[in-house]
Amino acid sequence: MNASEIGEFVIVLLILMGGIISIISALGIIRFPDVYTRSHAATKSSTLGVLLSLTGAFMYIWLTDHFISVRLILGILFVFITAPVSGHLIIRAAYRANVQMTEDTVEDELKPVLEGKRQ
Repeated sequence: MNASEIGEFVIVLLILMGGIISIISALGIIRFPDVYTRSHAATKSSTLGVLLSLTGAFMYIWLTDHFISVRLILGILFVFITAPVSGHLIIRAAYRANVQMTEDTVEDELKPVLEGKRQ
């Protein structure tokens, strides 16, 4: 087994893991009960899935064409920065709009903080 085959194996493994994590993320969006847990599934795990897939594509282009794709690097950075921030803002907006949490929620850690600011 030479270095090229090992590189191809790593690339395939990264893209496969990215696809599996994205599928798990989609199942989480369908199965979770409220907007808070769905948003968590949509942002956290899909961010990892997209990052693994884009990293695999970057490595493939780098190993086959000997070319460093700045577009893929920018795509990786853009997804890594914007997806968690947008998920946080969606959850914050839902909380401030008084969207109810599921009955299974044990503790609301943000409620005392916001009540302390209003006084």
